Amino acid sequence: MALNPNKNLKLYYSIKEVAEMLGVNESLLRYWEKEFPHLRPKTVSSTGVRQYTEKDIEQVRLIYNLVKVRGFKLAAARKYLNENRKGVDRSNDVLETLISLRDQLKDLKRHLDAAIV
Repeated sequence: MALNPNKNLKLYYSIKEVAEMLGVNESLLRYWEKEFPHLRPKTVSSTGVRQYTEKDIEQVRLIYNLVKVRGFKLAAARKYLNENRKGVDRSNDVLETLISLRDQLKDLKRHLDAAIV
C-alpha cells in the first residue's frame, strides 16, 4: 500500500465540513442536492451519511457562486449550469483567484500599516 504524502488530503468530507467551508447551513446543501441534478454526493446506505468528494465540493462552490454571489434564482442557475458548463467553471476560477488576490492585498496593507505606525 502506497503512503499518502499529503496527510491533509481527504477522499471524503461530511456535509458538516462542506457547510463550514462555505459558511452555509447543512439544510441548504441538502436542498441544493434536490434542486441541482449534478450535485449527488455519495451516500452510505446503512447510515444515510453523505460523503462529498473534491468534485462534489467544486460543484457546490459553483452553485454557491451563482446563487449567493451572483444572485441567480435557482432555476436560472440550473439552466446556466446546464447550458454553459465551461463558462461557469472558468468564471468560478477567475472569481476564486480575485478573492485570493484581494485577501493577499488586504494582508499586505495590514503589514504596511503596522510598519508605518
